[in-house]
Amino acid sequence: MSYKPSANWQYDVPTTGSTHLPPDAGYGKALTNQGYGFEVAVADLIDNSIDAGADKVVVHFLRDASRILTLLIIDNGKGMDEEGLDAAMTVGRRRDYGDGALGMYGTGLKAASLSHASSLTVVSRTKRSRAAGRRLTAEGIEDSFRCDTVDPRYAQDLVDRYDGIIEWQGTVVRWDGVRSFETVGRGQSDQFLSKAIARLETHLGLYLHRYLQNGLNLDIAVWDVSSGDGLGEEVDHIAVEALDPFGYKIPGKVGYPRKFTAPVEGIGDVQLTAHIWPAKSRQAGFRQIGSLTARQGFYFYRNDRLVQAGGWNGLRNPESHLVLARVAVDLPDRANSVLSLDVKKENVTVTPAFTLGVEKAVDSAGHTFHDFLADAEAAYRDGSRRTEIVRKAVTPPGKGLDPKIKRVIKEELPEKAGEDPISFSWGTLPPDQFFALDRENNTVFLNKSYRDDFNDGRRGGANDAPVTKTLLYLLLEDCFGLGRWERGRQDKVDYWNTILLASVDAQRVRRAQASS
Repeated sequence: MSYKPSANWQYDVPTTGSTHLPPDAGYGKALTNQGYGFEVAVADLIDNSIDAGADKVVVHFLRDASRILTLLIIDNGKGMDEEGLDAAMTVGRRRDYGDGALGMYGTGLKAASLSHASSLTVVSRTKRSRAAGRRLTAEGIEDSFRCDTVDPRYAQDLVDRYDGIIEWQGTVVRWDGVRSFETVGRGQSDQFLSKAIARLETHLGLYLHRYLQNGLNLDIAVWDVSSGDGLGEEVDHIAVEALDPFGYKIPGKVGYPRKFTAPVEGIGDVQLTAHIWPAKSRQAGFRQIGSLTARQGFYFYRNDRLVQAGGWNGLRNPESHLVLARVAVDLPDRANSVLSLDVKKENVTVTPAFTLGVEKAVDSAGHTFHDFLADAEAAYRDGSRRTEIVRKAVTPPGKGLDPKIKRVIKEELPEKAGEDPISFSWGTLPPDQFFALDRENNTVFLNKSYRDDFNDGRRGGANDAPVTKTLLYLLLEDCFGLGRWERGRQDKVDYWNTILLASVDAQRVRRAQASS
């Protein structure tokens, strides 16, 4: 119907036709500058693995003697055939997601990857199709969104390399030209990886904690391609454990958690599960997920995936006396105009309808949400009055100790600020030494001649012999970070070595008797 000029307000804009405008190649720069943090980007890729039905995922850092080379994410999900790969690598392609899917917009694979790497390669196989792959680069996007086809022989070789994870089906996502890796100076790879893996472990453990609690196996590993007689060797491996932000053993106030119902206009009733942590808790889910002030408030979940960890979303300002207050909220299944999630799945934007509904929320006994806030504040003030035993700060544990042990040590003991972690490594030592200290590099070396004795003859991993290493950590922790090395301290190290060597000999005799 043609437009007739009129002085009346036009509620709809009149149009005369339409045209299709494909994205310009310059859009690639916008795609690679979405503001994804490293941990957020990796988590986005693992969401794809979960959507593909994977129950085993490994984040694999590849390095050589001098630099960090590549990042790979391997899963045993249903995989993709060539048509599926083309769809996954198409920028801007619309995709239909199921009700329980973690994916939302169809851009995460490309945007998250190319925000950090100059090259994204995806290799996959299904139960009915051979291994195939596609590669997308920044240069390819500028060249009219060109996508390269991976040599099928390499695709098969890559799948075979990870046959312990990918049996009949699965996917490998590979990042090359990772910008943060290229800034690491020579000799700094170990320090960079240690910090990067610690941050990644915390982020994944928190945001995917429900999946980890329900059986998802998620590991982070480091492989040195230059060692092991050219075949490469695993030099670090940790299993990511759930960091439950509501995982206290005893609540901070009797009667919690409480379930409140908030009447939210535009959605209906929204369930709020209010928690009060015990004051001064040392548990990892309380203290090791970031600033206590930033972590108070709402924890929004979408399909069991945490998408916002703390914050009051305009309801109130964060305050120190509310650090024990946390509220779990599952986002509604259906789309709405009240609660919206950003592309990176980091924050939820709410309209005033949500905060007004929370103000009116009550539980089945008539308690209000304001009662909950008052209870949380009272629990904090009561806890602040209690006398607490102050434990001596220690140099933190590092590489070579099982992550579960490191987490408990951090829960139980405060850390010295600015100290590099104490790492453990097996090395070649004289036969009269069970261990040696490298105080300059904060490393405890164990004599690899005795490694089999602590692994029952099996090949040990990077975090093997957990009891032995933990006892050595507790024994030797105060030998690091000192100034002058005293003769008395060296004498202790010498007789500890002698006694421990005798214990190894006793262990060997017992093993020999058990096997005869």
